[in-house]
Amino acid sequence: MELEIKKSKKPIKYEDAIKLMEERLFDIHENKSKDLIWILEHKDIYTAGTSYNKNEILDKSIQIIKTNRGGKITYHGPGQLICYFVIDLKNKRKDIRKFISSIEKTIINTLKFYNIDCFADKNNIGIWYNNKSKIQKVAAIGVRVSKWIAYHGFSININNDLKKYDAIIPCGIKDKSITNLNEIKNQSYKNIENKIIENFISNLKSLDV
Repeated sequence: MELEIKKSKKPIKYEDAIKLMEERLFDIHENKSKDLIWILEHKDIYTAGTSYNKNEILDKSIQIIKTNRGGKITYHGPGQLICYFVIDLKNKRKDIRKFISSIEKTIINTLKFYNIDCFADKNNIGIWYNNKSKIQKVAAIGVRVSKWIAYHGFSININNDLKKYDAIIPCGIKDKSITNLNEIKNQSYKNIENKIIENFISNLKSLDV
């Protein structure tokens, strides 16, 4: 797998990130470019996936950007690690569920390195933490597949402002809350992006045919 790793130090505008991914998808389809893994951060923004419902917006004053990714409404902002990707699945197992599972394993394995045990839930996409029987979401996943090329990505809450989620019903799930890594365990998460990349590449290789 030919792969470009991109790490942006300054926050990237959401619309610019989507434009770049869609251009890369076209180039990959035309065999003109490599697959991409892109680590970045956004400024405050709320985005809505293809299955969102307007009643999931609690604060009607916020601006929502509609996207073509799967899922519902979520928040992105400072203190949250975003991992976008554009990955050609044509030379891998054409199994979307297995691809999503590789993302889940990437996040779970990475957090295990920092001594945090999390889990995936087949009924509620994302990665979850059991805080004394209170189930809390620590990472969100949103993927779209076009021409057997997967794009968009996942986000991990590190030390972001959790009050921002009060404006929405995050991911349309009412009975569970949101947390971040600092709330779970106040420690250094330096180099977490490198661990994410390492684990993601390893899990993607397991999908090769």
